[in-house]
Amino acid sequence: MNRLRILVLGPDLNPDTVSIPFVAYCHVAALAELHDVTLAVGSAVEDRVRRAKAPFRSIEVVRMPRLQRMYDLGFRHIFRSNFDSQAVTAFGYPFSLAFEWYSWRQFRHRIFAGEFDVVLRVLPMTPVLPSPFAFFLRKGPIPFVLGPLNGGLRSAPGFSQPDKQREWINFALRSVHRFMPFARSTYRHATAIIAATSHMRAQFAEYHDKLFFVPENGIASSVCVPDSRNAEPDAKFDLIFVGGLVRRKACYIGLRAAASLLLGGSARFTIIGDGPERENLEQLVKSLGIEKAVSFVGWFSHAEVLKRLRSADVVVLPAIREGGGGVVFEALANGAVPVILDYGGPGDIVHPDVGYKVAPSSEDEVVAQMEKILADLEGDRNLLHRLRRQGMSYARECLTWDAKAQATTQVLNWAVRRGPKPDLPWSKMARVRALTSI
Repeated sequence: MNRLRILVLGPDLNPDTVSIPFVAYCHVAALAELHDVTLAVGSAVEDRVRRAKAPFRSIEVVRMPRLQRMYDLGFRHIFRSNFDSQAVTAFGYPFSLAFEWYSWRQFRHRIFAGEFDVVLRVLPMTPVLPSPFAFFLRKGPIPFVLGPLNGGLRSAPGFSQPDKQREWINFALRSVHRFMPFARSTYRHATAIIAATSHMRAQFAEYHDKLFFVPENGIASSVCVPDSRNAEPDAKFDLIFVGGLVRRKACYIGLRAAASLLLGGSARFTIIGDGPERENLEQLVKSLGIEKAVSFVGWFSHAEVLKRLRSADVVVLPAIREGGGGVVFEALANGAVPVILDYGGPGDIVHPDVGYKVAPSSEDEVVAQMEKILADLEGDRNLLHRLRRQGMSYARECLTWDAKAQATTQVLNWAVRRGPKPDLPWSKMARVRALTSI
């Protein structure tokens, strides 16, 4: 495979944090194993990226000290360091444009000198923050690719949400981005657009001929270890939930679905995580009479979470709004069979050979279907073992960072006219072993 010379725009890539900056860093680090990657980052993350020692061709810092200080002060003092807000995205708009303008000034002569084959923007991940680079490169000399993009997922219909009004306001504000500078030219001039979830297909329908699917998350190959469980015939059915205890994660649906098994004494349920919904969940547990079978353990280190997943039978993740679903990747890799709501990112990953997903309808209907699924799995350990084995194989072959880098490589090779148009399936990630062959 010929190595590509890639200029990557990743202002906030961060190997030492969680969520999107970490996911993007792992993706780009995996690309650097396959290609000559020049990474453009902001000064705020320079030291962390250099300490991680990924095999980048070079790490180049785009410095804009005054703007960086303005952003840091605003983020800390106005938004109280809260990333979970559309207002923060809007606040970041001018700084995102500035980063790419400064990047263009820093790299344009090298681009026209033929130093790079393609430009790939991996951050920001949200599609509402446009890219001037697409406009700058509209006439060449090299293609511009952006993604994986994710965001804009509404809560699943049919479920109670205390913040529905705020969500409606947020999405009304979100629609304003279409009228901002570079909003249209970004996608019109991009050679390829990579979307991280299938729900974004409708948003980019007019660009379907250059739209590809590569999931947001991935897992390290080191996580994919052989199953170390010791099967005991009389062992309790071990259920687990991992995530923030917020309404959209819908842990309450999992508790209601598991209640009959927990009351019967054949199962136990461990809840890893914390958040504002914890008190409500504890009250629900009491009202269902399942206190002795449910453990609220708070947050654990990542290593401990993986250890717990390796000993669990089923991970119950009925989130009604989940764009990425990294826990699903880790559950599959560690042998915990996922039972999820077929909505958002997790629904793109789970397929019938490795787990169960329930279509969103109403809370009561979803609870009833998940209750039946859990009862079937508890009563058929051979089925549970088969799904576990197939899920671990699927994760090892298809869901690693390397597999994600291979899929992205197919898109980049097509963009630079070195390969055929890749067939990266939208429908539920099943049968994606072709991702690993270039």
